Amino acid sequence: MLKQLNLSRLYLALGLLVFSFGVGIAGFMGLERFNFVDAFYMTVITASTVGFGEVHPLSDGGRIFVSFYILFNLLVVAYLVSVLTTYIFDGELRHLFRMIRADQEIKSFRNHVIVCGFGRNGYKAYDELRHSGTRAVVVEQNQQLLAAANDAGHLQIPAVFGDATLDSTLRQAGIEHARALITALPKDADNVFVALTARELNPHLVIIARASARSSVSKLISAGANSVVLPDEIGGSHMANLVIRPEVIKFLDMISGLDPNKLRLEEMSFSDLKPTLRGQSIRELDVRSRTGANVIALRQGADGELVVSPAADYRPAAGDVLLVLGNDQQIQALHQQFK
Repeated sequence: MLKQLNLSRLYLALGLLVFSFGVGIAGFMGLERFNFVDAFYMTVITASTVGFGEVHPLSDGGRIFVSFYILFNLLVVAYLVSVLTTYIFDGELRHLFRMIRADQEIKSFRNHVIVCGFGRNGYKAYDELRHSGTRAVVVEQNQQLLAAANDAGHLQIPAVFGDATLDSTLRQAGIEHARALITALPKDADNVFVALTARELNPHLVIIARASARSSVSKLISAGANSVVLPDEIGGSHMANLVIRPEVIKFLDMISGLDPNKLRLEEMSFSDLKPTLRGQSIRELDVRSRTGANVIALRQGADGELVVSPAADYRPAAGDVLLVLGNDQQIQALHQQFK
């Protein structure tokens, strides 16, 4: 989509040039009875205004045609030069090549996340995914939002510019190979449509949708969303809890990244464990002493319940997932020693 938008002016300029050549050749062949080679030659020297002589003396009608043809070509050439100047000197050409390269990169993505909408919620979702090392592709119609984010963070965000409700746009973002999609568009109706389209294109996709109204939740679930988030309700609840239980909220802010002393919740599945560590109990793994991080919960099996503060003698089995809390350094140590 971006390539089409960026190339539209260049295509128009080249189209006008081709049209001008067609008019010139047809005019010389029709009015002056030139053969194709002579007509093409006269068209080229007339359009380029090089001042070479005529192949054959022109009739009065031919001279009038050439006079208007020269004036028309001055406009066409001026427009073509302005477009080429913009592409070369204003960075459009460099930007176009960069986006073509990004499109090729997106085609190679596998198991990535698609973020539809780059407003406040979409930007935060992308930022969290990027910091966690997860590949993400942004789908957004407003090029200025992405340009500002790229310039501010000196980033090159993989992006597809277009309407996220269209099949072609989601396919361009690699939805067939994605593992999840976050739709954070401003209108609930658009999010419903994105969920419907995405579910049809990839039945196994995990879809997280944003909603403004509670009445939209059931519609989004019916459309195929796995989870629905209501930012306004979460924000109101958050503010109330800052009054009722401020220390709890401060701790949650540390986990969510809103506090400078950021903590991370990390998943460590049984399959992630080094083979030599499998079969050991939580006590024997001794995550806290070895990394400083804490095992705070356990999900038993793929569809099992979530157990908070699991027993130290429990031995994780296939399908189990440990939830570990720690700062960046502690989580990094966890990866190095256990995964």
